[in-house]
Amino acid sequence: MQKTYKTGPRPGRQSQGMSTETPADNAADRPARFDTKIAVLLRDDLETWQRLNVTAFLVSGLGTQVPEVVGEPYADADDTPYLPMFRQPVLVFEGGKEMLTKAHGRALQRVLPRAVFTSDLFATGNDTDNRAAVRAVAGADLDLVGIAVYGPRNAVDKVLKGARMHT
Repeated sequence: MQKTYKTGPRPGRQSQGMSTETPADNAADRPARFDTKIAVLLRDDLETWQRLNVTAFLVSGLGTQVPEVVGEPYADADDTPYLPMFRQPVLVFEGGKEMLTKAHGRALQRVLPRAVFTSDLFATGNDTDNRAAVRAVAGADLDLVGIAVYGPRNAVDKVLKGARMHT
């Protein structure tokens, strides 16, 4: 099982103002275990710029339709406000075209919130054309290059069965 950790201080290098407590001393330093999972599955033949673009588009859909995935707004020490972000990590996976088709079908069966990105969307330049490109193709025939899913950990794990973590 994949665990996600934030990078902690290196031994022997203490930044000014950081606590000297060990993770055992401070429960807030322990990695959170979420009952849910946000995951993106990308087709393994995409260019780097495409992977980044597809991931950004896919997760934007989850943030707008599944409000519980979004945390509280941020602010710095000067009280400059920043937008809220997801409250949990986004795990990125990759797989072949068949893997995306299987994962899409599994997400539909489990009725999980999902977003899709098809190869046709690389040729469009706006939201209206994007929606029209997806609408023009039957679900089983979509040329998927990415999907995002959100839901209970075990359900998302079943959707992604056979996919590998993106490297």
